Amino acid sequence: MKKWLLGIGALSLSFSLAACGSDSASTDKTDADKAKTTQQEEKDTKETKTDSQSNDKSNNDKNEKAENASKKDSSNKKPSDSKKKLVDVTLNRTVDGDTIKVNYKGEVKTVRYLLVDTPETKKPNSCVQPYGEDASARNKQLVNNGKLQLEFDKGDRTDKYGRMLAYVYADGKSVQETLLKEGLARVAYVYEPNTKYLDTYKKDEQVAKDKDLKIWSKNGYATDKGFNGCVTKPKKSVSVSKPAQKSVTTHQSETHKSNSSSSASSSSSNSAQASPSTGGTEHFANCTELRKKYPHGVPSTHPAYTSKMDRDNDNFACEKN
Repeated sequence: MKKWLLGIGALSLSFSLAACGSDSASTDKTDADKAKTTQQEEKDTKETKTDSQSNDKSNNDKNEKAENASKKDSSNKKPSDSKKKLVDVTLNRTVDGDTIKVNYKGEVKTVRYLLVDTPETKKPNSCVQPYGEDASARNKQLVNNGKLQLEFDKGDRTDKYGRMLAYVYADGKSVQETLLKEGLARVAYVYEPNTKYLDTYKKDEQVAKDKDLKIWSKNGYATDKGFNGCVTKPKKSVSVSKPAQKSVTTHQSETHKSNSSSSASSSSSNSAQASPSTGGTEHFANCTELRKKYPHGVPSTHPAYTSKMDRDNDNFACEKN
């Protein structure tokens, strides 16, 4: 009986120890699972943070690229793309390849084209230069074709001669650009801040250079300082004025034929003073006196021409507008 009771006690003790071991193992397993779960959560948190940082970086890169693209588009935008402030005018007459006279605010104003230069045809003490008459004729054709408008730049609107400085448009098209592209003008007289279309004009000029058009067809003719050379024929204004001189001299001679020798001598002296002679000059007190003899005025090549009577500096004195 005693042995039986001892067996039962041992068995109970065995069951108790087994239960304790099971509880301990269960506890250990639970702790392990918790630790594993915590590690997984930390890993997930790190991955989420990494993904978030990656997305932020990606978004920043996209924003930066968009901003750079916007800046590039802005920098590549031509001045001509912006809205032009054009002023309507009407043509009075064409002076030469880069100058016109217009009716502006009730007055006749001389307009000198900004940023371009064409060969001379009417400059005092200068010959007619190659392609000068071509440029004048083309300019005249352009400004007579459609609505005439001017655009002023940021700087001075007039030069030291009182001429207006402007970009000129005929029927919405730039006259300067046409002259440059056709090889009838060069880019010149660049003074800040009147340089709005400088880059555009240089490209137009290069087009003509690449094709050896007009002023660019002769090496060394068009330079940074101007144009070199003259055409062989004289100015038209010279040939026009000669018949008038001959007519005046003949008239005076016939009028005084019947006078006495002393009167004839006096008349001859007066005629010599009034008529132009080779290398000589004629003097008139003012335009009123000059027009009595030359109703339409005189060009700069005429002996009676003086700069003080050429108030608009167009190389023609005492002309009637």
